[in-house]
Amino acid sequence: MELHDVWFVLIAILWIGYFFLEGFDFGVGVLTRLLARDRAEKRVLINTIGPVWDGNEVWLLTAGGATFAAFPEWYATLFSGFYLPLLLILVCLIIRGVAFEYRAKRPEEDWQRNWETAIFWTSLIPAFLWGVAFGNIVRGVKIDAEFEYVGNVWDLLNPYALLGGLVTLTLFTFHGTVFTALKTVGEIRERARRLALRVGLVTAVLVSAFLLWTQADKGDGASLVALVVAVTALVAALFTNRAGREGWSFTLSGVTIVAAVAMLFLTLFPNVMPSTLDADWSLTVTNASSSPYTLKIMTWLAVIATPLVLLYQGWTYWVFRKRIGTQHIADPVH
Repeated sequence: MELHDVWFVLIAILWIGYFFLEGFDFGVGVLTRLLARDRAEKRVLINTIGPVWDGNEVWLLTAGGATFAAFPEWYATLFSGFYLPLLLILVCLIIRGVAFEYRAKRPEEDWQRNWETAIFWTSLIPAFLWGVAFGNIVRGVKIDAEFEYVGNVWDLLNPYALLGGLVTLTLFTFHGTVFTALKTVGEIRERARRLALRVGLVTAVLVSAFLLWTQADKGDGASLVALVVAVTALVAALFTNRAGREGWSFTLSGVTIVAAVAMLFLTLFPNVMPSTLDADWSLTVTNASSSPYTLKIMTWLAVIATPLVLLYQGWTYWVFRKRIGTQHIADPVH
């Protein structure tokens, strides 16, 4: 296996990790409007992800940086062609981070409600747009002989990509719902389990339709295995949630995300961005990659740094592993 193939796999792993981790905190952000009934319950939901949401975003920064260094042509075409949706995602992530930090800085009802509204929308919009973006990456876009995107933003709003957006939105919301059931106690935990069943049924229909469409269009034997794993894990997550096994349900919803994203990368390889104008104009792991020397240096750095990052993030989740409820929410002090 060549180094550019290795880095394609590593970038796929980074995106899988990002969607697994950021997926549930996007979902929790959406639940601040769908599940929480009062201010105390909103604080419970936000506190479940408060210690980890910023660490989860490190996976996005690493995936973007790795793409820039390992596949500069892919990075340039992707970020120029998808400029508006990616800019909107970036703005949402900035506002979302500010909202988490500033929501409790003042006691006024309007102040806190406005920031909580911002958390809801800046969780929902990226959750949808990431599916649209990856749907277009897999489907292919208008790339010319100079490896430049020559379409417009409306070309990105095609049925396949929009379905992909609905898939990531509902799947992340389901992932966040079972995470909430795992991390909370009391009435909010029970309501999260009931909501997870309803959201999960819708998610199962959308995920199955999207992955079957992908398989029919671009799939092979390996992607078919990933499809079966994704759908089976999602159905199993619904059953374990109904049985009150939140740990298993969360694990299985995570397996669904891992398998579904892995399937997208399996159908994409060896392309990184297919061209719908001419297959010879597609960006591949070969013509979009950096020099072998650059990839070699990056590989050594990854071997050294990655275990340290994983250990630190794992330790963070271990420290903040306990369940919380409204009884743990202290009165604000200003």
